[in-house]
Amino acid sequence: MKLAGRWEMDETRLIVGAMVILALATSVLVVLPYLLLHEIRPPAGLKPYSEAEWRGRQVYVANGCVYCHSQQPRDPRQSPADQQRGWGRPSVAGDYVYDRPHLLGTMRTGPDLLNIGARQPSREWHLGHLYQPRAYVPGSIMPAYPFLFEARKGPAKAGEVVVNLPPDFSEPGVTLVAKPEALDLVAYLLALDRTYPAWPLSGEAAKP
Repeated sequence: MKLAGRWEMDETRLIVGAMVILALATSVLVVLPYLLLHEIRPPAGLKPYSEAEWRGRQVYVANGCVYCHSQQPRDPRQSPADQQRGWGRPSVAGDYVYDRPHLLGTMRTGPDLLNIGARQPSREWHLGHLYQPRAYVPGSIMPAYPFLFEARKGPAKAGEVVVNLPPDFSEPGVTLVAKPEALDLVAYLLALDRTYPAWPLSGEAAKP
């Protein structure tokens, strides 16, 4: 009986201890971040995604770009290399106001992309790079995405966007046309531009 009572006491302590740990973890991981971030407003220079950019974001997710690219330049005190590579200022919470879900990423097999729209603003370049990365970045290990394009004989139709590859990678007599998914993806990449000030300038306030 005595032994049974001791076991009952241990069970009670175990349950109470587990509840306390759960409550603490919930406070630290859920409640505190909410209190800190729930009133974050978008910076004045940040615009909501257009319909094409939002569709492109879905293409970005569907093709696993987040597994090789981050979207979070780090503080120079933690990672001086990010700034040296030209990836932009350290990101802040307001940079992600319109992002659902967030695509911060944890791997950097390729470069950080939070400011790729500012570093490389050419739609033509992005389209060609998606079709054949090594035509633009020799030695690149990025996979090609030819299924986002259509290669066919003859001229393009009215309204179609033709991709002009470098001479060494183009095929005579073949027209390379970007599909809507490729155009949307590039629209999203070009929208990744967080070069505005992270905080309001003196005398200014972020717009709601």
